[in-house]
Amino acid sequence: MITRNERLAASLDEPFVVFMIGMRINSLVMVHKWLPVATAMPRMIKELYEKPELGFLHAESWFGRTTIMVQYWRTLDQLLAYARNKEAVHLPAWRAFNKAVGTNGSVGIWHETYVASPGTYENIYVNMPPFGLGKVGSVYPAMAGKQTAASRMGVRGGSAL
Repeated sequence: MITRNERLAASLDEPFVVFMIGMRINSLVMVHKWLPVATAMPRMIKELYEKPELGFLHAESWFGRTTIMVQYWRTLDQLLAYARNKEAVHLPAWRAFNKAVGTNGSVGIWHETYVASPGTYENIYVNMPPFGLGKVGSVYPAMAGKQTAASRMGVRGGSAL
């Protein structure tokens, strides 16, 4: 990806959802417990990219003992519909996790969900390739009155982030 050597910010004109999800390997030796969890997510993401009508916009991932994936969705209803969809990859994987792992402690999973709307978030990308919301939203120069986090949020004064 090409790095954009400038200060940029991104926005969406409509509400959207930020869904953070991940897993934590609590016992390295219990590969048979955490490997199925680790391999389920790529199948889900492939399915979501292939079916944009489901409302998924984009994801960014980081890997280690604790993994994190930040996903962007059009609406909360679409995210929840995908989670409950019996024809999609997620629900069988969720049921398999509960049957094989449940609360035995071998592997942890987590997620957090945030609904954002115009004026309730801000971001900055400096010397970065397209990333995060900057991949799905409109990108604009973070200059001329949009140089600080406060100004991008529409707040007078405040931080110079």
